[in-house]
Amino acid sequence: MKAILQRVLSASVAVDKQLISSIGRGILVFAAVGPGDGEKEVDALAAKVLKIRLWDDENGGRWKQNVQDVEGEVLCVSQFTLLASTKKGSKPDFHGAMSGDTARVLYQRFVKKLEEGYQSAKVKDGVFQAMMEVSLINDGPVTLEMNVSPPGKIHEIE
Repeated sequence: MKAILQRVLSASVAVDKQLISSIGRGILVFAAVGPGDGEKEVDALAAKVLKIRLWDDENGGRWKQNVQDVEGEVLCVSQFTLLASTKKGSKPDFHGAMSGDTARVLYQRFVKKLEEGYQSAKVKDGVFQAMMEVSLINDGPVTLEMNVSPPGKIHEIE
């Protein structure tokens, strides 16, 4: 499973011009499920998202607080395109992403694990497999990539 995290001052998701979810200060998570990913990878990535220290503390200590420490929010957006391959030609190859129905179950588990590990009211979601409009105001900017792969598999970046 792969995710791109962005520390944000605010973020929102709309589908067909209708606001679906919005957050204030927190983390925007673009997440993709790959072939071979399972509950173990999903659970591990959710834990990493909640534990990653992206904020300074009240004494100016750098990278000391996580989203829970700052009472921030989390907005999850499913994005299979993170697992695209661009090795050949000019058209992305999306075979590195898991098929829709199976990916949906694991993605929903990811969101649920974030809710269980934090506060469900502070975890928001987009719409799986929808064409979404994502708006955000970066804070920093701070953008990180996280990968949790099944044994023997590495999600490649191209």
